[in-house]
Amino acid sequence: MKVTIWNEYMHEKSNPTVAEVYPHGIHNAIKEGLLEYGIEANTATLDEPEHGLTQEVLDNTDVLLWWGHTGHGLVQDEILERVYQRVLQGMGLIALHSAHYSRIFTKLMGTSCSLLWRVANEKERVWVVNPGHPIAQGLPRYFELEKEEMYGEFFDIPEPDELVFLSWFQGGEVFRSGCTFRRGHGKIFYFRPGHETFPTYYNSYVRRVIANAVRWVAPEPGLVPLETIRPPFPAQEPVPGRNN
Repeated sequence: MKVTIWNEYMHEKSNPTVAEVYPHGIHNAIKEGLLEYGIEANTATLDEPEHGLTQEVLDNTDVLLWWGHTGHGLVQDEILERVYQRVLQGMGLIALHSAHYSRIFTKLMGTSCSLLWRVANEKERVWVVNPGHPIAQGLPRYFELEKEEMYGEFFDIPEPDELVFLSWFQGGEVFRSGCTFRRGHGKIFYFRPGHETFPTYYNSYVRRVIANAVRWVAPEPGLVPLETIRPPFPAQEPVPGRNN
C-alpha cells in the first residue's frame, strides 16, 4: 500500500504556536503516527513543484491524506483535476479537519461543505456510533480531546454513506465528525479533529483512527483502475428540425 500525506505546510512556517506543536510539520506528525501501525508514507506540500502531486506521484499513490486550511485557493486547477480523476479511478482520500473546505473535497461532495465553528480551547468527545465499522476497530465507546476547535451542525455535505463518529463539544454542539463516501471507484473518509494549534495528531486514538481509515479507503484487491473517467455516452449530434 502506497500512502501520500499532503499538507499545505503554511501555519507551521508562520505561526510560532503551531511551529512549537508541530516542529516538523503536521504531515510528519501524521506520518509518525502511521509508522506506529506499520504503514509507511511519503509526504508532499503546497510549495513543492506541482504541489508535490505530480502525475507520477499520484499514479503511485493508493491513499492520499489531505490537510489544508489557509491555502485552499492556492491549489492549481490542473492539480485539482489530477487528484479528482485519481479518486474516481480508485485512489482513497482522507480529508482531515479544515480540509472540509478544500477544493478537492468540495468538488467531490458537490456542496458548499460549510459548517458552524468556534475557535475555543474546549473538550471534544468523539463518540463511536458505528462500532462495527473497520475504521472504529480497537476504539472505546468514545474518546476525548481536552483542547480542540469546535465544529457544529449544520454541516453542508451530502448524506454520508456511513456515519462512524459523532462529536460533542462543551458548548453543547454536536457534529458528524467521521463520515464515509464513495465516488467512482474511490473511497473517501472525512475526519474532523486536527486544529493546528493543538497536539491532536499525537493522540493515540486519533492515530488509530487514521491508520484504520488508511486501510479502509485503500483500493480493493483486484480492482481494475479506469484509465480516465469520461461521460458514459458521446455527445449526440443535433437532430435536424428539432430544438436541441
